[in-house]
Amino acid sequence: MSISKNQLKLITSLSQKKYRQKNSLFIAEGIKVVNELLNSSFQVDILFATDDFETTISSDKIVRVSEKDLQKISNLKSPNKVLGLFKIPDEKPLQQKGLTIVLDAINDPGNLGTIIRLCDWFGVTQLICSKDTVDCYNPKVVQASMGSLTRISIQYIALENYLQETNLPTFIADMNGENVYKSTLPKEALLVMGNEANGVSDEIRALIKNKISIPRFGETQETESLNVATATAILLSEFKRSICR
Repeated sequence: MSISKNQLKLITSLSQKKYRQKNSLFIAEGIKVVNELLNSSFQVDILFATDDFETTISSDKIVRVSEKDLQKISNLKSPNKVLGLFKIPDEKPLQQKGLTIVLDAINDPGNLGTIIRLCDWFGVTQLICSKDTVDCYNPKVVQASMGSLTRISIQYIALENYLQETNLPTFIADMNGENVYKSTLPKEALLVMGNEANGVSDEIRALIKNKISIPRFGETQETESLNVATATAILLSEFKRSICR
């Protein structure tokens, strides 16, 4: 069976956020990512798969395609047997408990996908994003998250209002903050990570008193900063280490 012109048009349009929102659909590719979604609470709309992709979902949800046709609709250099369209779920209510990562204007899809995976690894179930953070259903974010998207609750909100109202202790990653390796970190908190180029915005920075930093150990001390996903990994590890002490 070939892909219809309407299906091709829809798939192409879902590379853009406005059409993902309009259709309440997003793209996922590859055996691992698609199977993670199929085994979760996410609802599949349709799968485009080669004959050797095995699945137990209803046949009316599958369009069997050739590798050549899959190549036409894929965002990957090497398409991997299946591309699926899934329904974007409703956002869950915000929880005022546990450790939550807060992202201020993260632009890079790879960074967001990696941070979603980090949340999954470290048992952080809630991720809060500013409204100008890259869409978590961007195909590159979905791919980089490697299925962890199914286990993390992600909300896009006005950060200033939220941070002014929260009762949780809030921390900001800041080069001039307290050495994280010497800090006592709470079990329940908000950890705010900033934009790749500019860090946390001045408006958000003004609302947060607790500043923590990852010290540089290199002899020259010339490295300007860490990648935001790398910094998130180190800080999450230290928050969890505090709990285990």
